[in-house]
Amino acid sequence: MSKKYNLAVVGANGAVGEEILRVLEEIDFPLSNLIPLASKRSAGNKVSFHGKDIVIKELTNEIFADENIDIALFSAGGSVTAAYAPAAVKAGTVVIDNTSHFRMDKNVPLVVPEVNPQDIALWREAGIISNPNCSTIQMVQVLKPLDEAYDLIRVDASTYQATSGGGKPAMEELLTQMKDLFEFKLEDSEHKAFPHQIALNVIPQIDVFMENGYTKEEMKMINETSKIMHKDIEVSATCVRVPTLRGHAESLTLTFGSDIDANEAREVLAKAPNIVILDNPAESLYPMPATCQEMNETFVGRIRNDPYRKNMLHMFIVADNLRVGAATNAVRIAQKWVEMEGEK
Repeated sequence: MSKKYNLAVVGANGAVGEEILRVLEEIDFPLSNLIPLASKRSAGNKVSFHGKDIVIKELTNEIFADENIDIALFSAGGSVTAAYAPAAVKAGTVVIDNTSHFRMDKNVPLVVPEVNPQDIALWREAGIISNPNCSTIQMVQVLKPLDEAYDLIRVDASTYQATSGGGKPAMEELLTQMKDLFEFKLEDSEHKAFPHQIALNVIPQIDVFMENGYTKEEMKMINETSKIMHKDIEVSATCVRVPTLRGHAESLTLTFGSDIDANEAREVLAKAPNIVILDNPAESLYPMPATCQEMNETFVGRIRNDPYRKNMLHMFIVADNLRVGAATNAVRIAQKWVEMEGEK
């Protein structure tokens, strides 16, 4: 009989936590007990899982040992990870962290299972596996097979990121502003989640600006890409918040060490895991956030050669940031970890 695991979801009532529960419902995970965890304020509330209501327990340093938790998926913010992950590791729990807190720690593997599953084996060093930034995950899924085929040397990315990347309050702010728009009082609508009005607007700022003029979000894409792919690839990004609820889109310009043909690249991507090609411009078929919601794949289209340089390729990619960019990737890491542990 195969082993089953006690799995905790930290931040179970947040946007990503709720999505993790939905993803777990859809797969055959060797689950013994599900333990939803959240702050003292949220403890006692319930989450639904497989048609049953499960009471959220308070997140404490002791609960990982008390509940004999094997795997903990953290998605409650970097400060929560910093405060409670060490106790989880001490209790023998493997931590899969969706925040940025440990991502660039040299002892913590940063994993996208389609790209660098072998790095999961390094988890014992710190007891932690990091989930990359949402915009990084979908991008490296596309970069990896093309790099193997054509030697990728540079990426220039512009993102169109949904409000859900800022959590439930950010989504609610967009909806409130849209309601105020139709009631002709948008000018009086508050903005707390974003530095400017998001309804009928795009904001070329996600997170704070750094000394080099890039935002923290942009630097995450730059730094995480090299760590995941184990290669010094030049990356530049401009990250933009747009007034959609779910689904991050990215316009990518890729430069290779050899000439590349768009049709061949399309075939390479079509064979890659968890990538779907939507690329028929004649029929207006291309990826859009509205058509990728609650999907677990990364969608790629508008694949075309540069008109001037034979070693340059352009494309448009979209993925559900709450799934591919967070929950699905975390669950896939857990699945791969279970598989690798079972092989010992």
